Amino acid sequence: MIIIGITGTLGAGKGTIVEILKEKGFAHFSARDFIIERIKEEHLEINRDSLTTIGNLLRQEHSPSYIIESLYNKAKASEKNSVIESIRNPMEVEFLRQKGDFVLIAVDAHMEKRYKRIVKRQSLTDNVSFETFKQNEEREMQSKDKNSQNLRVCIEKADFLVDNSGTIEELKDKIEDIWQKIKK
Repeated sequence: MIIIGITGTLGAGKGTIVEILKEKGFAHFSARDFIIERIKEEHLEINRDSLTTIGNLLRQEHSPSYIIESLYNKAKASEKNSVIESIRNPMEVEFLRQKGDFVLIAVDAHMEKRYKRIVKRQSLTDNVSFETFKQNEEREMQSKDKNSQNLRVCIEKADFLVDNSGTIEELKDKIEDIWQKIKK
């Protein structure tokens, strides 16, 4: 059993990579969905601010790797190759590294292309101006608080970095190449 973690910038294609891996039989576990369940329990509005606030609160209350630990336990229980989407805290990466059979893929693309993607997908958390998009990314890229998101460090810790500025077909080829390397 292998667990692949996905990290990356906003709108870079994390969900698309998940879909490619699901086609290969991977079970999917989403940090975003885990946090949204908590947001609903608190009767808060589902938006990026709530996701960030509740995610950081869960990390403060439990541990910096709590969200991913919870998803890891579900992945292990599934006994299937699994993909954990939206790794955003360096302690989450460290937790998974200790478990073995873990690979981290980071995905990025040009900012303008990523913004166009989020506008197109029209999720509850993506209805923002380009300026707000840039501010959200800056906030999530780095933090000195061990319980906060720090995408920059997560991306630096990745085993594979994927540039998803091209087509879906190009992304599928890149993920297939990575999968072949992982299987060896």
